[in-house]
Amino acid sequence: MSGTSAMGSPFDLANDAAYRAWRDEKLANFPKSAAELIVEVGNIGAVTAAERAAIVELNARANMAIYRCRSHCDDPATVRQRLRAFAGIFGLRHLEAHRSMDEEGLVALEVVREGGRHGFIPYTDKPIRWHTDGYYNPPEAPIRAMLLHCVRPAAEGGENGLFDPEIAYIRLRDRDPALVKALMHPGAMAIPEHVEPDGSTRPRATGPVFSVDPVTDRLLMRFTERKRNIDWRDGDETTAAVAALRDILQSDDPLLFRYRLGAGEGVICNNVLHDRTGFVDDHRPGRTRLYFRARYIDRIEVRSAAAA
Repeated sequence: MSGTSAMGSPFDLANDAAYRAWRDEKLANFPKSAAELIVEVGNIGAVTAAERAAIVELNARANMAIYRCRSHCDDPATVRQRLRAFAGIFGLRHLEAHRSMDEEGLVALEVVREGGRHGFIPYTDKPIRWHTDGYYNPPEAPIRAMLLHCVRPAAEGGENGLFDPEIAYIRLRDRDPALVKALMHPGAMAIPEHVEPDGSTRPRATGPVFSVDPVTDRLLMRFTERKRNIDWRDGDETTAAVAALRDILQSDDPLLFRYRLGAGEGVICNNVLHDRTGFVDDHRPGRTRLYFRARYIDRIEVRSAAAA
């Protein structure tokens, strides 16, 4: 539904017929609420063919699904052991080498008050603006998929916004194809060089916001709404395009979903746009907010449930 077809690529700005056909099908099949994204999963350690098929089908339609696990999914030790195999069922096997990942390839997202993670916003209780994961990576090393699992929610707050990049693309192209053209420029967005806590250097990363993945022919997006340490390409076209995208993300678009994950719930997606509201933690031992995150170079596979 979302790659090159006999009509050509829907992401070719010169091919309006392919775009219109893809757009109409995408919007006709898109879920109408966050509730439609939820799939009940009995045990992430023993996913059934029907559960897998439902999660794959939602990712084919919306690039995301919310799973709700009913067994042992709020126990950190059990979740650590099972999440990587769970992701592998959907073709997610090649992890990003993240500095904070544990031996299972997971990053624990929790409030940290000292150490190497201290001060980085995912490890605070502050709001996080709209972004795709790995937006600071160079275009040749994209994050295609991610998994976010809630072990313990915050006492209050911590709600996520979820927005399919393909819908963002549609909203912009329908306004004016020139907006998309500006964000597809190879120099549209740059993240400056950064020195990591271990002394290593993450080089400057420059690339487009929207691009077509040469591996999958699907749409890729790298974006952050951050205001500091970001360099946008000079020019009225880029300024207008970024303003239009921010306007869409702050709107009441009916296909922009907000959802607060509960214990044992998670999002498995093709790196959709997401944000997070600030939260208030329960500071008692064993009650603090804890999420696990894994980022993948792979995209979620769409294949028959019988092959699972």
